[in-house]
Amino acid sequence: MGKPVKNPSKTSLAPLVQVQGDALILSGELIFSTVPAFGEQTSKILKKEKPVMLDISGVQRIDSSGVAYLEELQLALQSRKAPKAKEPKPGIFLLKGINDNTRPVLETFSSLKLPDIPMAEHISFFEGIGSGLVNGFKAFGESLVIAADVFFWSFYGLGNRSGQRKGSFVQQGVALGVQALPIVALLSFIIGFILSLQSAVQLRNFGANIFIADLLAVTMVREMGPMLTAIIVAGRSGSAIASEIATMQVTEEIDALKMMAINPVRYVVVPKFHAISVVMPILVAFSILVGELGGLLIAIGYLDLSLESFVNRTIEILTLKDLVVSMAKSIWFAWVIVVIGSYYGFQVKGGAEGVGKATTASVVASIFAVILFDALFSLLYL
Repeated sequence: MGKPVKNPSKTSLAPLVQVQGDALILSGELIFSTVPAFGEQTSKILKKEKPVMLDISGVQRIDSSGVAYLEELQLALQSRKAPKAKEPKPGIFLLKGINDNTRPVLETFSSLKLPDIPMAEHISFFEGIGSGLVNGFKAFGESLVIAADVFFWSFYGLGNRSGQRKGSFVQQGVALGVQALPIVALLSFIIGFILSLQSAVQLRNFGANIFIADLLAVTMVREMGPMLTAIIVAGRSGSAIASEIATMQVTEEIDALKMMAINPVRYVVVPKFHAISVVMPILVAFSILVGELGGLLIAIGYLDLSLESFVNRTIEILTLKDLVVSMAKSIWFAWVIVVIGSYYGFQVKGGAEGVGKATTASVVASIFAVILFDALFSLLYL
């Protein structure tokens, strides 16, 4: 019996690497399963030869793995240096033998033509501080522009309601105020109860039970009532303002309003500004009353005070200045929350991820601003 004859089609597709002159010639199928064989043959040849051209005319089939191998080979040979030379030797290029079978795959999967992405430069500690300050001042200036726009259209809109949706004021008042009553009531009651309980233990030791009314009244009216309510509204309603505007920005609804000659600030932000300016003082007053109720339970049940004495002492200790400062704080905090939420909403970029980042940043910035301005009010109106 004679020896079996090899299939010529399979033989022609077997991996083969050879050198002719300065050209490195590849033949066969350059695919995932044959790349290791090509790599082994190529490494043996490159130990002795230094080709400067790549010929793939014999490559009948290629896939993404083959393209990656060719590019890795090209980059490796380009980086080789000639003996006693400072400059790299001329690189190996895919200039010869690109046929109709390999061209579409090379054009699809080639990454050598993609632009290089520069690596982030290392920034020193002081450069980071300077960059943060510059970005902070820039953001502060942009927020002032937004604030000016919001204030102008809000006060202008008091006499001219055009450019606003009908019934938007009532709708926003319910969303920002009425729906926030339960959480405000719960937290205010707990805060008033805890403050009174912790203070009552010490006051009882000195026989100063009646002063629980003084402590709770001043604390709730001047500090805890406005600040606690503002923090709750910032986390609940401020995030809603930022996410709504950010979503409109991402879905290009803001651009659609501009195309229809409708001012986005006047249409979207002004109703929220008007509504929160009205409901915030009401929420603060409600918070103070509920906090006082929590303290009243401790005064009656633990300190043996009567309802009449607690109420009378509370009324005596409070002054008109305390109430004015409390209401001024509430209105100012409301304006800060709307402006910060609007700023982050209009600045958003990207898709759903950008909306989430803008919402989170607005809540953090609003709470920080509320605490900072509360400290300033305390220093100015002691």
